[in-house]
Amino acid sequence: MGLFERFRRSARADSRGSADSDAPGYFPLYESQRPLDDEDAPPRAAPAPDYAKWDESLARLDDAVEIEERRRLRWWQREYWRSRGKLWWTVRGIAAALLAFFALIGWLAVTAPLSKSLEPIAAPQVTLLASDGTPIARSGAMVAEPVEIANLPPHVPQAFMAIEDRRFYSHWGIDPRGIARAAWTGRGGGSTITQQLAKFTFLTPEQTLTRKAREAMIALWLEAWLTKDEILERYLSNAYFGDNQYGLRAASLHYFYRQPENLKPEQAAMLAGLLQAPSAYAPTRHYDRAKARMDLVVAAMVEEGYLTPAEAAALPAPRLDVRTRNDLPTGTYFADWALPIAREGMEASYSRQVLTTTLDSRLQALASRVVARAPLGTAQVALVAMRPTGEVVAMVGGRDYATSPFNRATQARRQPGSTFKLFVYLAALDAGWEPEDTIANTPFESGSYQPKNARENYSDTITLEQALASSSNVAAVRLMNEVGSRRVIRMARDLGVASAMPEGDPSLALGTSTMTLIELTAAYAGVAGNAFPVTPRAFEREEKGWFDWLITREDSLSSRHHEAIERMLRAAVNRGTGRAAMLPVANYGKTGTTQDYRDALFVGYAGEGENRLVVGVWIGNDDNSPLAGVTGGSLPARIWKDFMRGALRLGGPAPAPAPTASPDPEGPVQPFDVPEGAEIPLDENGSTLRIEEGAVTVTTEIDGAPVEFRLREDGLEVVPAGADPPN
Repeated sequence: MGLFERFRRSARADSRGSADSDAPGYFPLYESQRPLDDEDAPPRAAPAPDYAKWDESLARLDDAVEIEERRRLRWWQREYWRSRGKLWWTVRGIAAALLAFFALIGWLAVTAPLSKSLEPIAAPQVTLLASDGTPIARSGAMVAEPVEIANLPPHVPQAFMAIEDRRFYSHWGIDPRGIARAAWTGRGGGSTITQQLAKFTFLTPEQTLTRKAREAMIALWLEAWLTKDEILERYLSNAYFGDNQYGLRAASLHYFYRQPENLKPEQAAMLAGLLQAPSAYAPTRHYDRAKARMDLVVAAMVEEGYLTPAEAAALPAPRLDVRTRNDLPTGTYFADWALPIAREGMEASYSRQVLTTTLDSRLQALASRVVARAPLGTAQVALVAMRPTGEVVAMVGGRDYATSPFNRATQARRQPGSTFKLFVYLAALDAGWEPEDTIANTPFESGSYQPKNARENYSDTITLEQALASSSNVAAVRLMNEVGSRRVIRMARDLGVASAMPEGDPSLALGTSTMTLIELTAAYAGVAGNAFPVTPRAFEREEKGWFDWLITREDSLSSRHHEAIERMLRAAVNRGTGRAAMLPVANYGKTGTTQDYRDALFVGYAGEGENRLVVGVWIGNDDNSPLAGVTGGSLPARIWKDFMRGALRLGGPAPAPAPTASPDPEGPVQPFDVPEGAEIPLDENGSTLRIEEGAVTVTTEIDGAPVEFRLREDGLEVVPAGADPPN
């Protein structure tokens, strides 16, 4: 009732216009806010502010604002990471480290050859196979039978442990004490024998932390699965001792001509000292270094108690006993060229490698037979056959590999003669000339350089096609003067010729610059396949990926220019200087004869599709003396023709017998470069193998009596050595 009473009083006061006009014209709705009369209001004190509560509320508000601002930050903003506390970083750092550690262990377990490390270690050998799988060559180190710790005198393994791993029988593959000692003294690398075994048999020699981690993991794996003696036996049987000797048995026979079971302490100490740097300490070349290193080994053996000081002082300097041994020659001209290429693409490892090459065993045998029956006299010969892609299928580097392994197909740099004119005429076509265009064919009568045509054959003019076919020298020199030597050199470079070619020299047109036969043949292969430059290959070319396709430069001639040059090269064979090479199918080529008949060449190609072959033939003397009137259009062209007829099966010489359908990579090497009648030593006892027409003869001794085994088409015959063959 009091509330309504105040509204009524207020309304009456307004209607009277009371003098108390300043009094409020309204009252709060809440009774608690009604002003009290002064006389009625009891005196009361104002409450004290609660500052602590205010601070707490403000702090909560600040925290809420900070949390909201942090929530709105993004990970790429610096404040996002700076706002994290130490505990946050510590926890996540430990978690990341553990995750990385377990990931590393898993990756190492997958990539490290753990299972391989338990297999018997293969000899460090490379076997090359022909394209059909026939073994053609083996190359590798001297590797003898493995050693057994039980059969070795104690001082032999002690010498190796003293210098390489003193705690070998007490650690688990990794020796922290040895690492600390090596770091403190600066002597030794801290690697255990087990780690070294893992490194040189299963891993590459790269100096990286990854390789060291794999090495440690394989070492632990070996220790878990092999006994200490087995690990030491593997180590001694496969370590490298210099002079291409792998394993303790091969090294002891090589340096001291005695079995490791009979090694003396000083000999064992010298061999143990070689392991740190086998090539630098090899006693056959650096005996003083090997002796100084041996003294360190002996001192280490004294420290370990293996020798007394008196015994060590009494050890003499070991005397070397290096004897030559007649080993079966397995090298061929092709293998000598292919092996360095193979090793470039192989991981540095001592495991056995079997690689398939591009060599065609049938074509290689055919090339050897064609060259063997050519009337060369005292001259040398070289032949290279390749596909337009550069894959070499046959190679002859000389008359007899056993007499001279110098490869005249890949190593000899000789003048190409008129075969170089290919680049001159290609440059002319590129400059706008046509095969029907004419050029002067008259002799030079002025100037310091006056080349002449063979047999003094001249005419007022001659077409480019006729000039190449007849190998006109004066026309080629004039043509190069017209197009410029720079354009000719650029064309040769485009086709893959890397040899030096002097700019501005008019004799360049006649092939006076030197190059290898395989380099020249590869240039003709670029024309044969109309894709260049061509790189000669001993191994099949891998398929190009899209990235390789983008970055690899490969040029080609226009179809008009390619047809024109093939027309001119065909004329050189059918109507020109290369008539002796003419085949009943389309063939293209060019003869070459250098000044004074020092070199005679024929390079050309024939066949279609996958059967197309590019073949270069060279004849000359190693001392660069003149040949007896041999020109490129005579004997080289006939050799080229004989080989091509057999290779393309055009009624020429019968091809060699095809190898077995499932050849054995471990089987005997096919001695393609061994001439008929030559004796091949088979072992240290004087056994020999001789290849003759229609027969293979092995001469050996049985119970001291010389015996010959003759394998002929009609069977095997055993006769006393030296007996005449039956009629």
